[in-house]
Amino acid sequence: MASDAQHSVAGRLSVAPMMDWTDRHCRYFHRLLSRHALLYTEMVTAAAIVHGDAARLLAYDAAEHPVTLQLGGSEPDLLARAVQIAAPFGYDGIDLNCGCPSDRVQSGAFGAVLMKDAGLVAECVAAMMAASDAPVSVKCRLGVDEQEPRDVLPAFIETIASAGVRHVTIHARKAWLQGLSPKQNRDIPPLDYNLAAEMKAAFPQLHITLNGGITSLDAAEAALADGFDGVMIGRAAYHDSGAVLGDADARIFGAAPGPGAVGAVRAMLPYIEDQLGRGLRLNAITRHMLGAFASIPGARQWRRVLSEGAHRPGAGPELVERALAEVIQAAA
Repeated sequence: MASDAQHSVAGRLSVAPMMDWTDRHCRYFHRLLSRHALLYTEMVTAAAIVHGDAARLLAYDAAEHPVTLQLGGSEPDLLARAVQIAAPFGYDGIDLNCGCPSDRVQSGAFGAVLMKDAGLVAECVAAMMAASDAPVSVKCRLGVDEQEPRDVLPAFIETIASAGVRHVTIHARKAWLQGLSPKQNRDIPPLDYNLAAEMKAAFPQLHITLNGGITSLDAAEAALADGFDGVMIGRAAYHDSGAVLGDADARIFGAAPGPGAVGAVRAMLPYIEDQLGRGLRLNAITRHMLGAFASIPGARQWRRVLSEGAHRPGAGPELVERALAEVIQAAA
């Protein structure tokens, strides 16, 4: 488990928690591309951990560190119990989702709807902190529905900071719980980076990460230069992982460059062999690797070979090697 300071350093660049995408196989590949970026799990509900198969939901490879577990929930006692169950797994941080606008989240009265009740969020994070030594963070929106962000967001952050939160990720859009789909909520509400920047100025003691609409390392570097402590990238880090994560160690962390997409794919082969031996289908892993070469020649061939073959019974590492050969040939 990383210390709070180490967690903050890793948080200079993070990959957003994304349902159905940032599972353990995705994170393993992303870690090969970047040794330093902070990775997040998919959101897991506290109820699922407490009442379901916690070992299956929480297991991950030690190579994924630093990695943060994102929880969904709005009941302090249940969240505390989930954090207690998760503690032995050694996550580097625990994040409370206060930004997801999906119908499922609304029906459970958590996610973005929690923006309407800062006091409850404070109770939740206090209970989570009491249950574990891992840093507890919050990912939120600017506000929801008819709320005026300039009125709501400062009070929300002040309330959760008073409860002990030191790391807040701000998705710099409002969420409309009625009238917009989750997909539309990622694109239609306008971005307000200025308000997010004002929150960093108003709360200098907090680690403020900017999220929303950031699609490149150029944009990430600009946000860091503007004073944000960290930048979180979502879909671009997934769909163009080789470009975004492959250059992150050198550009964002000032560290030695990563192995590049070709090196990361080759390093995945033993992991793939191991997972197939445990009964996993190849496409459960390679679906997360389709964006590795999105920015370079051979990307189409790479995606075609994997998309057409990885779901077939018996498909294995040799298919990945064949797809990689297409990329190398196209680049020659």
